[in-house]
Amino acid sequence: MEIENHLLKDCDQQNSPNRGGKFAEGAPDTIIIHYTAGSSAESSIRTLSNPNVRASAHLVVGRDGAITQLIPFDTIAWHAGRSSYQGRIGFNKYSIGIEIDNAGRLTKTGDKYSAWFGRKYEADEVIKAVHRNESRPGYWHAYSEEQISAVQEICAALIDTYPIGMILGHEEISPKRKVDPGPAFPLDKLRDRMFLADRSQEDEDEPDIEVSGTGLVTASRLNIRESSHGNARLVASPLTKGTQVKILGESDGWYQVQTTATGWVKKDYIAT
Repeated sequence: MEIENHLLKDCDQQNSPNRGGKFAEGAPDTIIIHYTAGSSAESSIRTLSNPNVRASAHLVVGRDGAITQLIPFDTIAWHAGRSSYQGRIGFNKYSIGIEIDNAGRLTKTGDKYSAWFGRKYEADEVIKAVHRNESRPGYWHAYSEEQISAVQEICAALIDTYPIGMILGHEEISPKRKVDPGPAFPLDKLRDRMFLADRSQEDEDEPDIEVSGTGLVTASRLNIRESSHGNARLVASPLTKGTQVKILGESDGWYQVQTTATGWVKKDYIAT
């Protein structure tokens, strides 16, 4: 997936009026995962675009993995509400919200499982699990493989474009109010995949070609990472346009550079 002008390419673009102003410098730096608790992606898109609702998200991911963008990634959406985590409050100001079409918590009735809006689900669409903020197991609508794959690709693209340092569930920033995305979503595995790159592989990340020279950053914000992988950990704040870097090496479309920190950047955004 690619992001251009703060829009995800090759996905449906809607235009929700429910939005704030532009993010401040250094944001967005967090991704918040939600479930819609609705009957369909289409109904959730309508709700999140209704000015009387005063709620929105940047993206909605359907059961088939189809993605709809409602708000550009440089603009505040209204998805977090009252929220706090590690001393920070008001996550709308710092985060990109991803809503996943999912009914959420279900109630068992006979051999069926019912959502709050009345739809019934078969056993193979349900997961029995304990929520991270609860002590007893409950029934939860399962996410589709297409949704999980789409969210992983979205997160990878966002991390490669913005200074994303955390992926959190709504249940973690509003634990007394919210339970989404719930235990049916592999949130911890997603974080591991995005942020915990294989260290043995990183140790072998030496330049294929030694380079001596300097270059200038051409992107407005360019992430600098500890290895030449799009999901590798950021080693410093993004480099700004016009920053001069010392080029130490080159490997598979990346430059190893040195400024105040040493790390890897996409070669395409360095002019030599």
